[in-house]
Amino acid sequence: MRRSTMQRNVADFGMDTISLAGPLEAKLAAVKAAGFGQIMLAARDIVGHPAGIEAAVHAVRNSGLRVTGFQVLRDFEGLSGHLHSYKVDIAKQMILMARDLGAPVLLACSSTSSHATADADATARDLRKLALLALPHGIRVAFEGLSWGRHINEVHQAWAAVEQADCPNLGLAIDSYHQFATSTPLAALEDVDPAKIYLVQLSDFMWQETRTVQERIETARHFRVFPGEGVHSQALAELVRTLDGMGYQGAYSFEVFNDDYQQLPLPYVAQRAWNSALWLAEGVLQRAVPLPGHPRIRAAA
Repeated sequence: MRRSTMQRNVADFGMDTISLAGPLEAKLAAVKAAGFGQIMLAARDIVGHPAGIEAAVHAVRNSGLRVTGFQVLRDFEGLSGHLHSYKVDIAKQMILMARDLGAPVLLACSSTSSHATADADATARDLRKLALLALPHGIRVAFEGLSWGRHINEVHQAWAAVEQADCPNLGLAIDSYHQFATSTPLAALEDVDPAKIYLVQLSDFMWQETRTVQERIETARHFRVFPGEGVHSQALAELVRTLDGMGYQGAYSFEVFNDDYQQLPLPYVAQRAWNSALWLAEGVLQRAVPLPGHPRIRAAA
């Protein structure tokens, strides 16, 4: 029998840099001040640093935040010829940046390319190749089923690809937005090995469904909100409880693309995220969460 949630350390929640506006240093400071212990890094915040990548790496390493992961490698699997070679070169650079940042996980999203094949063997072969490229650098690859992916757009499809690829550092990324956008039932997670879930990204949105693929994309890129702020709060709570019950012990990161939040002060947005962390930890998972600036407490055995 698995140990209960309360028998292990308090959950670690984090934010994604894409949820905040402004320079990297300001984002890191706002996340830290709100009370978070970890940060999910978007590549554009690193390569877009005005003082260069080395300065960005220095800022991250001096922030006091643990790096959850690095994102995002797109449209890697299912290509051939010069397109495949091009994506391999891109992947190598992403892996090197993840290594320099101390990111344990590289997020890769399922392909949306019209040039990607539906052949499962080719997909597995490509994912295995990607994972093996990352292996010497100590990096795990988390594969996510994008809800508008061309051939893989639900979590159980992504899991099937990961299983078939069968590589020790290749696992699954679960994103609540994509789960809700495709109305994927929780039963789709029944066969997933919790040890192979490398990342869980959480967000919600303000309407019950996305009726078209284009609406799904627009909502994902512009109108997400933090957990507890949208209309899928009950479903999100059930998802988190299900993952916790499965034995998932990894990171929960808030990935919230929201145009309104990009126009608001960083401390205000980070505080909204922290309120979500409190709701999830205390209300959903019933864990004790420290106030900002206070040490974490361990749950009683």
